[in-house]
Amino acid sequence: MSRVLHKIIMSPERVTARRGYFGGSDAPRLMAGDAAAVTAMWQVKRGEVEPDDLSDVLPVQMGSFTEDLNLDWFELTTSRVVTDEQREVFHPTVPFVRVTLDGMTTTATGDVAIIQAKHVNAFSKLADVVARYQPQVQLEMAATGTSWAILSVFIGTLRYECVEIPADPAYQFDLLAAIECFWDCVKSGDSPVTVQVEAPKLPPEYRDVDMTGQNEWAAHAGRWLANAGPAKAFAAAAKDIKEITPDDANTATGHGIAVIRSKSGSLTIKEMKDATT
Repeated sequence: MSRVLHKIIMSPERVTARRGYFGGSDAPRLMAGDAAAVTAMWQVKRGEVEPDDLSDVLPVQMGSFTEDLNLDWFELTTSRVVTDEQREVFHPTVPFVRVTLDGMTTTATGDVAIIQAKHVNAFSKLADVVARYQPQVQLEMAATGTSWAILSVFIGTLRYECVEIPADPAYQFDLLAAIECFWDCVKSGDSPVTVQVEAPKLPPEYRDVDMTGQNEWAAHAGRWLANAGPAKAFAAAAKDIKEITPDDANTATGHGIAVIRSKSGSLTIKEMKDATT
């Protein structure tokens, strides 16, 4: 077998082993709410059907082959170290849950975190990617007892994102309950129940953006800069005019302007089109 085929084709022993436990990559499938996908996974876990052959599915293999580069890129851009690559961890209280870590690292503030490396297509929205993999990283956090996960993502070939995701105990409780229900069905042969629990949403992250080269921005910026000084002078003049308007004046006119008092007492300045000095 060639070097490439050896890497992309899962060995029979590995296939058999994966049937005997619920892994991290199984979690997104279970929690997506797709009945057909859950039933197919249930059949594989029971040994009734063989798992799909993904050796010729390019996106899957692309993610596998770029995983090492992804983790290297994370280390290069963050100066943080990745350890424990491909370490298998059993959940401390749910023995049939076993996750294989892409690695362990730390957050920007030094908290211990699991890391997941993903490679998605160039049209993917980061929020959708985070939501898709929340079940996997939440399960890995639950198994390792960590409070943080890092999703390290190549988006196409031109964009890299690194997202810190906090543990969500309430979601993890629902996730593990769904997994235990599914595994009971695997053992009993009962048809699995399809569940869908909304993944935790992250607060919006703000970033610094260079708008140089955006023509509409350039036009508005130029207009703003050209009028910033006069606008400040205009506001200051309006304030001064209102302050010297007599308190008993209903209207005050002169030098091309009129100050008009409303019934509530507020003053409005208007230009007198036909006024002369």
